[in-house]
Amino acid sequence: MKKPIIYLAFLSFSMAVSAQNTALKAKTNQKAETLEAKVIAFRRDFHQNPELSNREFKTAEKIANQLRALGIEVQTGIGKTGVVGILKGGKPGPVVALRADMDALPVVERVDLPFASKATGEYNGQAVGVMHACGHDSHMAILLGTAEVLASVKNDIKGTVKFIFQPAEEGAPDGEEGGAALMVKEGVLQNPKVDVIFGLHISAQTEVGKINYRPKGYMASSDWFKIKIKGKQAHGASPWQGVDPIVTASQIVLGLQTIVSRNVNLTESAAVVSVGKITSGVRSNIIPEELEMDGTIRTLDSKVQEMIHERIKKIVTNIAESAGATAEVNITKQTLITYNDPILTAAMVPSLETTAGKNNVVLAPAMTGAEDFSFYQDKVPGLFIFLGGMPKGKAVSETASHHTPDFYIDESGFVLGVKALTNLTLDYMELKPTK
Repeated sequence: MKKPIIYLAFLSFSMAVSAQNTALKAKTNQKAETLEAKVIAFRRDFHQNPELSNREFKTAEKIANQLRALGIEVQTGIGKTGVVGILKGGKPGPVVALRADMDALPVVERVDLPFASKATGEYNGQAVGVMHACGHDSHMAILLGTAEVLASVKNDIKGTVKFIFQPAEEGAPDGEEGGAALMVKEGVLQNPKVDVIFGLHISAQTEVGKINYRPKGYMASSDWFKIKIKGKQAHGASPWQGVDPIVTASQIVLGLQTIVSRNVNLTESAAVVSVGKITSGVRSNIIPEELEMDGTIRTLDSKVQEMIHERIKKIVTNIAESAGATAEVNITKQTLITYNDPILTAAMVPSLETTAGKNNVVLAPAMTGAEDFSFYQDKVPGLFIFLGGMPKGKAVSETASHHTPDFYIDESGFVLGVKALTNLTLDYMELKPTK
């Protein structure tokens, strides 16, 4: 996790903003209202024309053209297809980054919409349907709206805004780099150096008009593990002549479940260890020689993460050895913990409350889902929030979850997203934090 930073201006956790800033925000809020139809049109175009991770060529071109039309300096090709816009305000101040993700998923859409996706593509060698089934189309549209609002008051901005449109949040194709990690590697937080970053994610399970947040660990780290077990092949009729990797794997799966239930202090931190794929064998009457299993680890604490990694290796190795088999364990870190800087969060919650109404800003529980926004937060203080997009009149149990063919978002919450990102930017600049 990043080094702690003290913000002298944040010690009281108050938003003692000037009358001038209040008037500026009133102006930008009004501007955001006038852009609602335009932001929705952006979203529908992105939704109808989705592109997979690291293949967001047309999406990037549209974004770059729109930013240029606003008079914003544009950089392209960062992190393969990423686009960055730089808006230099008329007054000196910090550099605030705002991020939206661009990629769609290999999902066939089932929602009956006039702008439903009919797109197809190739994912890891397979022909697939393509759909914005997680809301990234909404994120891009909201950030474009935010860019237009802030560009309209450029001369009054006390600092610089960096608009980051990031590819491959869902993960790069096999054998490729991508996402936030690659953008950071290629210097997206430099030139000019970013002081703070804000991001949002639409939520189909959160009521429109609500904003959810959480200080410290909000979303889990995501690790993938691959276990290879080698036994001894035999006829299924005489298993005593072999070493069965399938039986061994079954015992390992059960053993892995004891990590969370017996080794993690669940009163302090949640964790998940799940096996999602097992591959072995060719015939029903042949005990195979080898087996592979793949799974995921989710944690909200780095020390718990390290402990789980060690326990997996020990459990797998010892169970395999007891069965006469051998096992190899490989664990790959995919994303870090989405960690909202607690001092920054405390300072900016009043901005969100002023924007959405105090009762509409909710301290939410942590999630075991993952977000590669965490790679930015590992380098600079960041705040990641969730914006309500649940279809009106629906209960949480009635709404399709993210990453599914029936995923659907209510667009009436987009203006609040534009206002939230705009006001976070202006209020942070007003506070003029000192490192």
